[in-house]
Amino acid sequence: MKIAVFPGSFDPITIGHESIIRRALPLFDKIIVAIGENSEKKTLFCLEKRIEWLNKTFSGIEKIEVDSFQGLTVDYCRSINARYILRGLRTSADFEFERSVGQVNKQMYNEVETIFLLTTPEQTAVNSSVVRDIFKHGGDIRPFIPGAIDIRKHDQG
Repeated sequence: MKIAVFPGSFDPITIGHESIIRRALPLFDKIIVAIGENSEKKTLFCLEKRIEWLNKTFSGIEKIEVDSFQGLTVDYCRSINARYILRGLRTSADFEFERSVGQVNKQMYNEVETIFLLTTPEQTAVNSSVVRDIFKHGGDIRPFIPGAIDIRKHDQG
Protein backbone atom coordinates (compact mmCIF):
# COMPACT_ATOMS: atom_id res chain seq x y z
CA MET A 1 0.00 0.00 0.00
CA LYS A 2 1.40 3.39 -1.00
CA ILE A 3 0.95 5.68 2.02
CA ALA A 4 2.03 9.32 1.88
CA VAL A 5 2.26 11.75 4.76
CA PHE A 6 1.59 15.42 4.06
CA PRO A 7 3.00 17.08 7.18
CA GLY A 8 2.49 20.66 8.24
CA SER A 9 1.12 22.97 10.89
CA PHE A 10 -1.94 23.90 8.79
CA ASP A 11 -2.30 27.08 10.84
CA PRO A 12 -4.62 27.45 8.96
CA ILE A 13 -5.03 25.15 5.96
CA THR A 14 -4.92 27.12 2.71
CA ILE A 15 -6.22 26.54 -0.79
CA GLY A 16 -2.62 25.76 -1.71
CA HIS A 17 -2.49 22.85 0.76
CA GLU A 18 -5.87 21.63 -0.42
CA SER A 19 -4.80 21.73 -4.06
CA ILE A 20 -1.59 19.76 -3.46
CA ILE A 21 -3.44 17.06 -1.50
CA ARG A 22 -6.27 16.70 -4.01
CA ARG A 23 -3.88 16.61 -6.96
CA ALA A 24 -1.77 13.92 -5.23
CA LEU A 25 -4.74 11.57 -4.68
CA PRO A 26 -4.16 9.53 -7.88
CA LEU A 27 -0.56 8.84 -6.83
CA PHE A 28 -1.22 7.13 -3.50
CA ASP A 29 -3.51 4.60 -1.86
CA LYS A 30 -3.74 6.79 1.24
CA ILE A 31 -2.66 10.30 2.18
CA ILE A 32 -2.35 11.14 5.85
CA VAL A 33 -2.56 14.87 6.45
CA ALA A 34 -0.51 15.07 9.63
CA ILE A 35 -0.34 18.12 11.86
CA GLY A 36 3.09 18.31 13.42
CA GLU A 37 2.86 19.54 16.99
CA ASN A 38 5.80 21.68 18.04
CA SER A 39 5.68 22.96 21.61
CA GLU A 40 8.30 25.59 20.71
CA LYS A 41 6.09 27.09 17.99
CA LYS A 42 3.18 29.36 18.88
CA THR A 43 0.19 28.66 16.67
CA LEU A 44 -2.71 31.02 16.11
CA PHE A 45 -5.37 28.29 15.96
CA CYS A 46 -5.73 25.39 18.39
CA LEU A 47 -4.98 21.83 17.28
CA GLU A 48 -8.62 20.75 17.63
CA LYS A 49 -9.81 23.49 15.24
CA ARG A 50 -7.11 22.65 12.69
CA ILE A 51 -8.10 18.97 12.80
CA GLU A 52 -11.77 19.94 12.41
CA TRP A 53 -11.00 22.13 9.38
CA LEU A 54 -8.94 19.39 7.70
CA ASN A 55 -11.71 16.85 8.28
CA LYS A 56 -14.32 19.23 6.83
CA THR A 57 -12.14 20.06 3.83
CA PHE A 58 -11.63 16.40 2.92
CA SER A 59 -14.96 15.02 4.13
CA GLY A 60 -16.08 11.99 2.14
CA ILE A 61 -12.66 11.24 0.63
CA GLU A 62 -11.81 7.80 1.98
CA LYS A 63 -8.18 7.94 0.84
CA ILE A 64 -7.46 10.89 3.14
CA GLU A 65 -6.94 10.62 6.90
CA VAL A 66 -6.18 13.41 9.34
CA ASP A 67 -3.79 12.87 12.26
CA SER A 68 -1.35 14.74 14.48
CA PHE A 69 2.08 13.82 15.74
CA GLN A 70 5.00 15.04 17.81
CA GLY A 71 8.65 14.65 16.97
CA LEU A 72 10.34 13.97 13.67
CA THR A 73 8.28 13.43 10.54
CA VAL A 74 10.43 10.43 9.54
CA ASP A 75 9.78 8.77 12.91
CA TYR A 76 6.05 9.31 12.40
CA CYS A 77 6.32 7.85 8.87
CA ARG A 78 8.19 4.82 10.20
CA SER A 79 5.57 4.29 12.93
CA ILE A 80 2.70 4.11 10.42
CA ASN A 81 4.67 2.39 7.64
CA ALA A 82 4.46 5.37 5.27
CA ARG A 83 7.10 5.36 2.53
CA TYR A 84 6.36 8.79 1.05
CA ILE A 85 6.43 12.36 2.30
CA LEU A 86 4.41 14.75 0.15
CA ARG A 87 5.50 18.38 -0.05
CA GLY A 88 4.33 21.35 -2.07
CA LEU A 89 6.73 23.79 -3.70
CA ARG A 90 5.82 27.43 -4.34
CA THR A 91 9.21 28.98 -5.03
CA SER A 92 12.86 28.15 -5.63
CA ALA A 93 13.51 29.02 -1.96
CA ASP A 94 10.96 26.36 -0.98
CA PHE A 95 12.80 23.88 -3.18
CA GLU A 96 16.20 24.58 -1.59
CA PHE A 97 14.78 24.20 1.92
CA GLU A 98 12.66 21.12 1.15
CA ARG A 99 15.49 19.45 -0.78
CA SER A 100 17.83 19.62 2.20
CA VAL A 101 15.13 18.37 4.60
CA GLY A 102 14.27 15.57 2.18
CA GLN A 103 17.89 14.50 1.91
CA VAL A 104 18.31 14.41 5.69
CA ASN A 105 15.04 12.47 6.01
CA LYS A 106 16.36 9.96 3.47
CA GLN A 107 19.54 9.51 5.55
CA MET A 108 17.50 8.93 8.71
CA TYR A 109 14.94 6.60 7.09
CA ASN A 110 16.21 5.14 3.84
CA GLU A 111 12.81 3.67 2.88
CA VAL A 112 11.14 7.08 2.66
CA GLU A 113 10.94 9.13 -0.53
CA THR A 114 10.00 12.79 -0.63
CA ILE A 115 7.61 13.67 -3.44
CA PHE A 116 7.31 17.31 -4.54
CA LEU A 117 4.33 18.83 -6.33
CA LEU A 118 4.41 22.35 -7.67
CA THR A 119 1.69 24.73 -6.61
CA THR A 120 -0.53 26.08 -9.34
CA PRO A 121 0.64 29.50 -10.57
CA GLU A 122 -2.35 31.36 -9.12
CA GLN A 123 -1.61 29.96 -5.62
CA THR A 124 2.12 30.69 -5.50
CA ALA A 125 1.70 33.67 -3.16
CA VAL A 126 -0.67 31.88 -0.76
CA ASN A 127 0.84 30.62 2.48
CA SER A 128 -0.35 30.22 6.06
CA SER A 129 1.78 33.12 7.35
CA VAL A 130 0.18 35.57 4.93
CA VAL A 131 -3.31 34.22 5.72
CA ARG A 132 -2.66 34.55 9.48
CA ASP A 133 -1.50 38.14 9.00
CA ILE A 134 -4.60 39.04 6.99
CA PHE A 135 -6.78 37.38 9.66
CA LYS A 136 -5.04 39.17 12.55
CA HIS A 137 -5.67 42.52 10.88
CA GLY A 138 -9.35 41.85 10.20
CA GLY A 139 -9.05 41.14 6.49
CA ASP A 140 -11.14 38.67 4.51
CA ILE A 141 -9.28 35.35 4.27
CA ARG A 142 -12.06 33.46 2.50
CA PRO A 143 -10.34 33.60 -0.92
CA PHE A 144 -7.30 31.83 0.57
CA ILE A 145 -8.87 29.00 2.60
CA PRO A 146 -10.94 25.98 1.51
CA GLY A 147 -14.60 26.76 0.93
CA ALA A 148 -15.69 24.02 3.36
CA ILE A 149 -14.43 25.94 6.39
CA ASP A 150 -15.40 29.18 8.08
CA ILE A 151 -12.75 30.70 10.33
CA ARG A 152 -13.88 33.22 12.91
CA LYS A 153 -12.13 35.29 15.59
CA HIS A 154 -13.31 32.97 18.39
CA ASP A 155 -11.44 30.06 16.74
CA GLN A 156 -8.10 31.45 17.91
CA GLY A 157 -6.18 29.86 20.73
